[in-house]
Amino acid sequence: MRKLILAFLLLPGISTFAQKKPLDHSVYDDWQSIGERVISNDGKYVAYAVNPQEGDGMVYLQSTNGNYQVTIPRGYSISITEDNRFLVCRIRPFYKDTRDARIKKRRPDEMPKDTLAYVALGSTNITKVPRIKSYKIPDESGMWLAYLLDKPLPETNRPQQPDSLTRLNNMLKMADSLIRVADSIRNKANEAKTTGMSVLQNRNGRPPVRSNAEPVEEGTVLVLRNLQTGEERRFELVKDYFFNRKGNVLLIETTRKNSDDKSLSSITKVNLDNNNTRIIFAKFNEAKSFRMDEEGKQVAFVAERDSSSKALQKFYKLYYYKDGMDSARLLADNKTKGLPANWTISDNPGSIVFSKSGNRLMFGTLPIWPVRDTTVPEMDRVSVDVWHYNDDYIQPVQLRNLNTELRRSYLAYFDLDKNEIVQLGSEKMRNIVPTQEGDGNIFYGVSDFGKRVATQWQGFSFNDVFRINPLTGQSQVISKDLKGGNLQPSYTGKYLVFFDERKQKYFAYNSVTGQVYQIAKDIKNALGDEENDVPDDPNAYGVVKWMEGDKSVLIYDRYDIWQVDPEGVAPSVCLTSGRKDKTVIRYVNTDPNERFITTSQRLLLRLFDEKDKSAGLATLDLSTKTFNVVFKEKVSLGFAIQKAKTADVLTYTKETFQNSPNVYVHTMGTQAKQLSNTNPQQANYNWGTAELFKWKAYTGKEAEGIVYKPEDFDPKKKYPMIVYFYERSSQGLYGYVAPSPTPSRLNISFFVSRGYVVFVPDIWYKKGYPGQGAYDYILSGTRAVVKQGYVDSTKLGLQGQSWGGYQIAHLITRTNLYAAAWAGAPVVNMTSAYGGIRWGTGLNRQFQYEQSQSRIGATLWEKPNLYIENSPLFHLPKVKTPLVIMANDADDAVPWYQGIEYYTAMRRLGKKVWMLNYNNEAHNLVERKNRKDIQIREQQFFDHLLKGEKPSKWITEGVPATMKGKDMGLGY
Repeated sequence: MRKLILAFLLLPGISTFAQKKPLDHSVYDDWQSIGERVISNDGKYVAYAVNPQEGDGMVYLQSTNGNYQVTIPRGYSISITEDNRFLVCRIRPFYKDTRDARIKKRRPDEMPKDTLAYVALGSTNITKVPRIKSYKIPDESGMWLAYLLDKPLPETNRPQQPDSLTRLNNMLKMADSLIRVADSIRNKANEAKTTGMSVLQNRNGRPPVRSNAEPVEEGTVLVLRNLQTGEERRFELVKDYFFNRKGNVLLIETTRKNSDDKSLSSITKVNLDNNNTRIIFAKFNEAKSFRMDEEGKQVAFVAERDSSSKALQKFYKLYYYKDGMDSARLLADNKTKGLPANWTISDNPGSIVFSKSGNRLMFGTLPIWPVRDTTVPEMDRVSVDVWHYNDDYIQPVQLRNLNTELRRSYLAYFDLDKNEIVQLGSEKMRNIVPTQEGDGNIFYGVSDFGKRVATQWQGFSFNDVFRINPLTGQSQVISKDLKGGNLQPSYTGKYLVFFDERKQKYFAYNSVTGQVYQIAKDIKNALGDEENDVPDDPNAYGVVKWMEGDKSVLIYDRYDIWQVDPEGVAPSVCLTSGRKDKTVIRYVNTDPNERFITTSQRLLLRLFDEKDKSAGLATLDLSTKTFNVVFKEKVSLGFAIQKAKTADVLTYTKETFQNSPNVYVHTMGTQAKQLSNTNPQQANYNWGTAELFKWKAYTGKEAEGIVYKPEDFDPKKKYPMIVYFYERSSQGLYGYVAPSPTPSRLNISFFVSRGYVVFVPDIWYKKGYPGQGAYDYILSGTRAVVKQGYVDSTKLGLQGQSWGGYQIAHLITRTNLYAAAWAGAPVVNMTSAYGGIRWGTGLNRQFQYEQSQSRIGATLWEKPNLYIENSPLFHLPKVKTPLVIMANDADDAVPWYQGIEYYTAMRRLGKKVWMLNYNNEAHNLVERKNRKDIQIREQQFFDHLLKGEKPSKWITEGVPATMKGKDMGLGY
């Protein structure tokens, strides 16, 4: 019997383990990713969200020692209090309930509402409060939690129906009452006949009192909870509320009650130390842009008291309150001294700022724009855009930014001693850079006024740089026509450092001497992008941060961090040694309130090895110059790295192509612990591997790319291969690629799971010849992979989107190697695209060819031959590869008529071509339903041409307009 069983197991094709299944389109919705993440200040607790692509997520709260875990289904918006005692979050309604309500087109007040949840860390008892609008906790106090309730649900309990006898008696009583009313009216009419109509008038001679106030959206109940004692206070009719940073003051805005003529809108200041409550402002239509100083002793806001809710124009006024005053006083309006003529106070959120010390109040101002003439009927109103050659920006840019420009505000300072406005910003100087958190003696300004027209073809504008006296508004030019306006003032403002892209040098301005001079000139390595291959000046690698006391500034080169003297005298010091190992080292700032780096600080650094694409973390002790590697592994390290405020505990995510991102907690000096376990279902599917692949391109340069192979890869087999690309992607070797309905990219893990090899080559370009660059690297790389012996050279496909789509269009005019091509949003005719519009921004596309990605490096009139040579349209007769084009009619980057030109030309030439136009869709698909649809079509297309599977109906017959919405053509 034992021999029989053994023989059975050894039969060909019989395995003791179930064969893993390939991914299909049903897996997407449940595939998980890590969402938001927080760590307690003491490093003892981490909370994070795990969310499916579609459906209900989960918040996990865990102790970093692994002894405690609490889950909160559908949680989000996570906070941990400053004192490490509580987690607070919101809970979404069930996904299904929200979806059903949307399908039924429920009103906003009928939609399912969020729930508040809070739990003491270490406890499993979760308190939930249903139907909330929002919650807030102070930045620097763990004592208070405030949450605003939504409107209560209407009463649904129907009164008990009376019995038959009671209903009959009620009807008789109603009949008697109606008889008495009729008799009263008859008697009053007879009296009017004899004594006159005056008897029908109001006896006191006054009309009934009516409220003239417009109805408002009434506020709801605000609950303030003391998390230490459990005591609660409730405030009615609350519209909004704010804590100061230290958490000892709560500011509450309330509305009036529509049914109570005596109620007033108000702003109340609650001192949480002594429970003292004071109304500091009342009787207004609208108040907003609230700001308190850090101590909570000063309050500023804007309010409007005079206009109706439907007014076309409202004029806000700036109000100010300080402890000891009876109420807030009017500080400034459009008549205040110092405000430019025909300007007013801005109501933009965040426009009011107290300086760090609280001694300065800054706010926004803006021009008063004329309102639309409502006396002209809409049917008689002319609608025309006038394009003028001297406009700063072309009309599409102006129209795209119209609301932004109408609300653009400019920084001003209020002088409390002189009771006047000091205007700092203006239409000529839009950008003001404060120093010393608003308390500096010198601010800096940047202006591109008079230089904006050239952005049409440059993609940037030159800037003049100014020093500004924040107390007087007086300005003085520092530098003119600077390219690369990334200004980096020192903390006090004594120095200003900037990178001149044309000169590829750093310069400093000394506000004491008034001199501008070069710094870091002893650094021999390039400080601008060494790998730049667009026809524009390289960008700077950037400034890390200033050191304490303005003593030095830290800057990057390609690999390392340099300490540079802002006086340009002391030698520059390289603090790291990444260049010798080709390891990029970058500072990780884990403190959002950090303003400068101290001389004794231990820096947390991110590592990326360009050779093997591994990543890690390190520390650099600035006092001892000790560099210590925390870890360096063949993983991809997530962007968000967090550190506990008062402990050496980190949390981050790591991933590889085989392992989905997971949350880790890392106490410095110990091994990291994995907290999460996302996507366990992946083990049931045939997945894949990712390998770094190197070859020699046709240019002679060693090139790199990634080769993805199925998990059950057999080197003796011949696989179909899809080549996917954009520009350079090899740095993502260890990146996880979740199976998902992508906006436009190749669904790599999906195709690899289903028996495809996928190759992603890096591409380098030469000015004027972007198409040749694609040919040199993509084709050479494809042939190099084919030479490995496991790819069927007759079953090769191409997939790319946008710039990748263009390169496909070019490539298939140069070679017939590929059996199938899929190009999303491709440019096919550079001569027509050159003058097109990127409708998402309104920008003209000229800069893209002259200075940027399209890499021609000249105008259409200077080098027409290059535009034609690099335009696939002029070479389409050579094409033999079947092609699918995606060109959407609301594409906001590439004009969709490029797709039309491509399709009609291919059709005219008798080529096999299909075009997908997802109606009202953008450059990259936004609607998930469309993303799912294109994944199915893409699989069917490649499976047909690269695997020989039966073609679906849309491939063989198309989908006529008469069948649109009835038959998607996905069947066979």
